[in-house]
Amino acid sequence: MSDVHQQRKTILATRDHLTPEELVSKSEAIHQRLLTLPEIADAATVCTYVSFRSEVQTLALIESLLARGKRVVVPLTRVNERRLDLVAIDNPADELAPGYCGIPEPRETLLPRCLVSPQNLDLIILPGSVFDLRGGRFGYGGGYYDRLLAQVPDAVRIALAFELQIVDRLVLADHDELLDRIVTDKRIISGNRRR
Repeated sequence: MSDVHQQRKTILATRDHLTPEELVSKSEAIHQRLLTLPEIADAATVCTYVSFRSEVQTLALIESLLARGKRVVVPLTRVNERRLDLVAIDNPADELAPGYCGIPEPRETLLPRCLVSPQNLDLIILPGSVFDLRGGRFGYGGGYYDRLLAQVPDAVRIALAFELQIVDRLVLADHDELLDRIVTDKRIISGNRRR
């Protein structure tokens, strides 16, 4: 097993051991930090992942963004095309259903009227497995978000992570995209993407 795969596996196993109470409290701390950022205030259209398993939870965040008048867009995984379709939602409880790998995704009935072009995104909130202090990110191995980020270089990129997912430096591949910020339960890390 490569070092990358081992590092991802080890950190995800640690994340999976967070209790439900820790997931809620740490996610809430991350939301509070995130919502203070000027990038959130400035963004009209925000793409965010919908949390699954032990990821930083996002359903409450989605509700907060909607309450602030943001256009909230979430991904619909197109496995055969190896891409994410982006779908605007207004009511997560009614408009999300288990999709790819059981991840909550927009219902197909929202298409095509709610489909959003990647070029319309102001900000992208990403999940991931491991992150570094430069804004480096390992996803889960599918490359879906790296391909999306490559299409919209001007959109702000912010990842949500628990502090336990942060390492000093990742060995990144050419296709791995850097982030502008990583928000954890302990701090906000500014990435090197625009430096």
